[in-house]
Amino acid sequence: MKHSLRWTVLVSWAALATGGCSGGSPPAATTPAARTNAPATIEVANVVAKPVDVTLSMPGQLDPYETVAVYPRVSGFVKSIAVDRGSHVRTGELMAVLEAPELSAQRAEAQSKVQAASAQLAATRAKADADAGTYDRLSAAAATPGVVAGNDLIVAQKQVEADRGQIAAAEQNAEAARQALQSVSEIESYLKVAAPFEGVVTERNVHPGALVGPNGGPAAVPMLRLMKNDRLRLVVPVPEAYVADVPRGAKLSFSVSAYPGLEFVGTIARVAQVVDVRTRTMAVELDVMNRDGRLAAGTFCQVRWPVRRTRPSLFVPASSVASTTDRTFVVRIRGAKTEWVDVKTGLTSGALIEVFGDLHAGDEVATRGTDEIRPGTDVVSKKTTPG
Repeated sequence: MKHSLRWTVLVSWAALATGGCSGGSPPAATTPAARTNAPATIEVANVVAKPVDVTLSMPGQLDPYETVAVYPRVSGFVKSIAVDRGSHVRTGELMAVLEAPELSAQRAEAQSKVQAASAQLAATRAKADADAGTYDRLSAAAATPGVVAGNDLIVAQKQVEADRGQIAAAEQNAEAARQALQSVSEIESYLKVAAPFEGVVTERNVHPGALVGPNGGPAAVPMLRLMKNDRLRLVVPVPEAYVADVPRGAKLSFSVSAYPGLEFVGTIARVAQVVDVRTRTMAVELDVMNRDGRLAAGTFCQVRWPVRRTRPSLFVPASSVASTTDRTFVVRIRGAKTEWVDVKTGLTSGALIEVFGDLHAGDEVATRGTDEIRPGTDVVSKKTTPG
């Protein structure tokens, strides 16, 4: 009985196994290889050419149009000082007075030398006139033979010639004495410190009684510092990529943080014509009229700088530009295959960015540039409209 039951179970398992093997085979699944053979579809945009007319915001700084550190020209003590920080002065206005007693003594000595030289000149001229009269009388008497010895006449003539030389020397001595007196007088005038131009005093570093001298070296502290503030220089370090067409004489607007919402205007007046190798920028100066005195030197500004090209530039979507550690490129599609084109980027105009490279207007580039799209890949283009 047990053997019969075991045999029945084995027969049933064999029948099940046979039925499973004889059933229809399942449908074949799509292999990964089959899926990768189809070209990928990527979105593309055309390279467009259009004029560049962009306004950038560039930093700048207001500098005084003229500024000077005022040092004394002679050594002396400060007798009085009439200005302080913030004082407005006009050209030639007295700012400080020094005193130097030794200069007064030098002037008195020079005056005495002038008087002595003038007296010596007068005496020499008087003697020359007397000798000339003697010679004239001898010459008249010599007309009568035997009255005047010939040698006496010659001696008188030579004396007159010598007197002329002494007069010339005395005149030179008198002129030298007058020049010396004038020099001392000019040096003495340096005791009065006047404003070289109209402006505002921005520093005062001395007080009455201080000893000052003409030692205006780099480490010396000036008596005063004067700045012309009714006209300022706005210095803008322009990157070398944007200095090709600097619009000389153009009026540009700028803003300062002290007056939010207000726009000021400056005129491009001077261009450095040399690029600073440290910053790769060129200094451009704008003249800014500041008659109301609202703007202050040293103020940081934001300048609206126009950038224009002499010919149209090429633009692609900003997302089309891809970068790796060693290159910047866009993926161009040509003949249904991809290729990498190295580019340099420039200005941004909305969703587009300026590019420079082996591209032409109308070329198709991948809207999304990435190094995952390898060169030589078969693709199907799907057009998009660049922003």
